[in-house]
Amino acid sequence: MKPYFLVTLVLLCGWLTTCETAANQHDADVDDNEFAEFEEFDDEEETTTVKSHQEPKERKVDTKTEDVVSKDEIEEEDDDGVVESEDDEFEHLQDEEEFEGFDKERGSSPKSKGSEKLPDLEIAKVPLHLRTNWDSFYVEMLMIAGLGVYFLNFLAGKTKNSKLAQAWLGAHKELLDSNFSIVGDDGTQKEATSGTLMKESENVYALWCSGRAHVEGMLVELKLLKRQDLINVMLRMFKPASDQIVITVDMDKSSMDRFVFAVAQKKAALRLHKDMNDLSQFAEKKNVDRYEIPSSYQILSEIGEANQTLLDKKVCQVLTKYEGLIEYIHFSDQYSGVKSQEETQSKLPETKAVLLFCFNVPDKGKTRPSDMEFVKPLLQFVFYCIDKVSRLQLGKEARGKADKNRQKAEEVFLKSIHSQRQEAAQSRREEKRRAEKDRLMNEEDPEKARKLEDKEAKRELKRKIPKVKMMKVG
Repeated sequence: MKPYFLVTLVLLCGWLTTCETAANQHDADVDDNEFAEFEEFDDEEETTTVKSHQEPKERKVDTKTEDVVSKDEIEEEDDDGVVESEDDEFEHLQDEEEFEGFDKERGSSPKSKGSEKLPDLEIAKVPLHLRTNWDSFYVEMLMIAGLGVYFLNFLAGKTKNSKLAQAWLGAHKELLDSNFSIVGDDGTQKEATSGTLMKESENVYALWCSGRAHVEGMLVELKLLKRQDLINVMLRMFKPASDQIVITVDMDKSSMDRFVFAVAQKKAALRLHKDMNDLSQFAEKKNVDRYEIPSSYQILSEIGEANQTLLDKKVCQVLTKYEGLIEYIHFSDQYSGVKSQEETQSKLPETKAVLLFCFNVPDKGKTRPSDMEFVKPLLQFVFYCIDKVSRLQLGKEARGKADKNRQKAEEVFLKSIHSQRQEAAQSRREEKRRAEKDRLMNEEDPEKARKLEDKEAKRELKRKIPKVKMMKVG
């Protein structure tokens, strides 16, 4: 009896497993298949057949009647729920007159497409500019190299300019100390200091000196080339330039007579005569042949007497010996700097007595620290000119001419101010008249417009009537 029981138990477990698998498959098919509801009948018929085969032989008699009953029920259920196939569902589409070419389209179904051979996969070639190769970064490498060269040139140019400035100070310190009581005061402290060379930029250095007779102060500016700028260095290859030393001496008003005088290289003279306010107003071009100076210079002078006194034998010798180094010398008691770019000026510019010197350093940009010793005689020439100007006394006729020139310049300036004010007043009147006309045109009330027209006509008539002065005779 035990073997029979074990066989029955095994068959029962197999049947339960089959049922569970079919149920899971049925649930999955219901989700994916729209017609799964109609397939339940086929599943029930299959499960009934499986049950009938798994029943033991001893219960055949009892189960025959049950099988007959179940078969009848299944047949009745089949009669009640008839499931249409896919062909029956689209049977109404078989009409050739109404649906032309429908069967052909159905024939070319995805199944036939799937049977076609798929194309072979090919790996795309990576472009050259996307590959990690050093050749792809040549622009970046050039930029980094350029920045490195610029930085190295900056350090080298900055260092050289500093060495040139210190070399100039070392070569002229003794001469400056012998002429001034204070040399190199930076003005940052209450007590005067000395020996300070002020650095205004990487290529401009300044030195302030004071404490000398007839002089309020002297400013020495070393305007060196922009060696720290790589672009400027490259430009100088095509257009060479020189380092310059500009010395500005502020004279006491009482120590300098009234005159304007300049000697400069011809190109520099044209620029100074055009840009400088005092030279453009008072100075005129003079002939160089009368004096023993090279023809490359141009004289700009106001008073002829001052020319003969200033251009003595020693000054002419210095101008001849250092012809390429002296850019210009400019003496003026009416110095006010460069012309103002403003069109309207309300008052006369402030003037002061100034001696200006501009010297070129030798070797056209290839200056060495040892070359600063070569320009030492030019500083001695500056002190000689200071003493020469302080001793200069013009005659009565020359001084009268200078006074007339200054008075005339003042009158011209006042006339220009008056004309500028008249132009400004005229422009304001025109603007006011234009506003009145716009107001008249925009007036909607005809009565008000007529009154405004009458008022404007009376004003125009009054403006045209000449003014008559009344004089009483007693």
